[in-house]
Amino acid sequence: MFNPSTDNPFKLFNQWYEDASKSEVNDPNAMSLATVGVNSMPSVRIVLLKSHDQNGFVFYTNLKSRKGTELSKNPQAAIAFHWKTIRRQVRIEGITEPIAKNEADEYFESRPRISQIGAWASQQSEPLDSREQLLNSVKSLEKKYENVSIPRPQHWGGLRLRPNRIEFWQDGEYRLHDRFIFEKVANTDTWKITRLNP
Repeated sequence: MFNPSTDNPFKLFNQWYEDASKSEVNDPNAMSLATVGVNSMPSVRIVLLKSHDQNGFVFYTNLKSRKGTELSKNPQAAIAFHWKTIRRQVRIEGITEPIAKNEADEYFESRPRISQIGAWASQQSEPLDSREQLLNSVKSLEKKYENVSIPRPQHWGGLRLRPNRIEFWQDGEYRLHDRFIFEKVANTDTWKITRLNP
């Protein structure tokens, strides 16, 4: 049986994330990101968590991509982690906001050079005639930025999800799971904790 060891959901997430980082073979930072587009149609995809703290959960993207444009119109979003090896899930809901430009610049500079080129070459989510077209764009940009630093595209940046609801789910025998919801109390730094039926 699982019971929260703290009333701070960020501390509990850190504990679970550390456990997952030791056991997951690939990408313990992989998370499903759900957004809402036109006509209230939901859309979900896997992205990578790049940092997290008391302020929220940060990921990076082309801001002109489908998720970027959807979040610019409706910043409400949800993310979910599933760590199969430790039989746990974390579900997080909240509001997204752009991170500071200097923070995005710092992360962009830390990326492999080919990934920096890719951020310029890919018109993410737009139609592409052929893979050759993309690779030709990469080659052209490699030549353009040969022996010079690559600036961060203005259309590429980070988003932070500031949570107002976090659920911790621990698999239980016979599907008698342990589920706890942390809900942020409005205008405070405190959280209400509720146990849920499995």
